Amino acid sequence: MLIGIFLIISWIVLLVRYPSKALPISGAALFALALLSLWVIMSDTREAHRLARLEMRIAYDPQGCPGDRPLRLNLNNGNSVPMLELQWQIAAYAPGQTVNLAENLYTAPRYRGPGELQAGADWQDCLPLPPLRPGYRPQTLEFRAERLQGSFSK
Repeated sequence: MLIGIFLIISWIVLLVRYPSKALPISGAALFALALLSLWVIMSDTREAHRLARLEMRIAYDPQGCPGDRPLRLNLNNGNSVPMLELQWQIAAYAPGQTVNLAENLYTAPRYRGPGELQAGADWQDCLPLPPLRPGYRPQTLEFRAERLQGSFSK
């Protein structure tokens, strides 16, 4: 923090004392910073659009899944490029409610995708339940994937 303040003050002093030399350098640095910011924003927007094209359905299915992993996940990659990795958290909601009933504890399960999933491909798996707040039964809840993070091939 102190170094950053020192650099800003030094730049202002150089700009005031030697404007003919500092101004072109400052303009070039500002232009490079603007290009870098634009590239980061475009990259984040592209990843957000690709994550939005993933179709994830999570349902409580104790008959079709093992007892220790009763959530059935169906994932479809609706993108035109392969998905390389995917991570998410599972939230649980009572029908018509907006309060997440899954406790996000340090010991909560970490959810990861299949690794590489080709464009248009489907993947199914059974997942463990997240820890739920006391008094709620999983068969009465709706489960959703939230906080998706992933990467796609170029």
